[in-house]
Amino acid sequence: MLLNLDNNFKPFLNNTEIEFESFVFSGGEPHIKITPFDTNQTVTITHRINSFNDLGLLLIAVDALQRMKVKTINAFIPYFPAARQDRLMQTGEPLTVKVYAQIINALQLNNIQIFDVHSEVTPALLNNCETIDNSHFIAKVVNQLNDSLLLVSPDGGALKKIYKLAQNLGGKQVIECSKSRDVKTGKLSGFKVFANDLQGKDCLIVDDICDGGGTFIGLAQALKAKNAGKLYLAVSHGIFSKGTAELAAYFDGIFTTNSIKNTNDENIIQIEMSEVL
Repeated sequence: MLLNLDNNFKPFLNNTEIEFESFVFSGGEPHIKITPFDTNQTVTITHRINSFNDLGLLLIAVDALQRMKVKTINAFIPYFPAARQDRLMQTGEPLTVKVYAQIINALQLNNIQIFDVHSEVTPALLNNCETIDNSHFIAKVVNQLNDSLLLVSPDGGALKKIYKLAQNLGGKQVIECSKSRDVKTGKLSGFKVFANDLQGKDCLIVDDICDGGGTFIGLAQALKAKNAGKLYLAVSHGIFSKGTAELAAYFDGIFTTNSIKNTNDENIIQIEMSEVL
């Protein structure tokens, strides 16, 4: 059975949904009332955590289910919060991903699934964690584009994942790139493409997260300087905190899932999570 805490996010089809009511008290605290059901069954909670209140709703939902004597509780959290804050760069910073992991570990869930995890740190910190890769998502993207396009890795940290993806897609060619970031200011610079001439071939940049988009704009400029053809971007988790207008000026297509939010942005081609799981 499914407890979809976000009514606009239903990643698993053909399952019985548990009915509930949720609201926020005037003091700002989330609350939930779950309609009674057969609690002998396994329950999977799905939720998109984009704020502490989203996390709070997950926490109290688990508590309510446990008080209803549900024995087996799983969770699906497509984008794990603070996954990018997985190492300490400067004194005085928190290891935020560990904070979230410790809170969720305290729930003692039977299983927790994450989609296209940012790094190996999250599953290492999270108990009973199962990761789902982006292969089905990217396969759907490729099916809409030129089958002979090149896959582009935005940096060295993505190489292991993208080479595995390329193999799953039948051995596609991978173009390696790199960038530099000032850890104090976050400013990006030094974009490099490790190929002499892309010969006008179409390129698909693949990554897990797009926030402001600066990485991909810089890469687009560097790829065009190496004679790239059409440029496309596929990110599993689309935050797009600065909008998509500037990105759309560089890319012929921008693909993402609804792991963060649902969007009607005309610059975005959104593929439902239910289609890629």
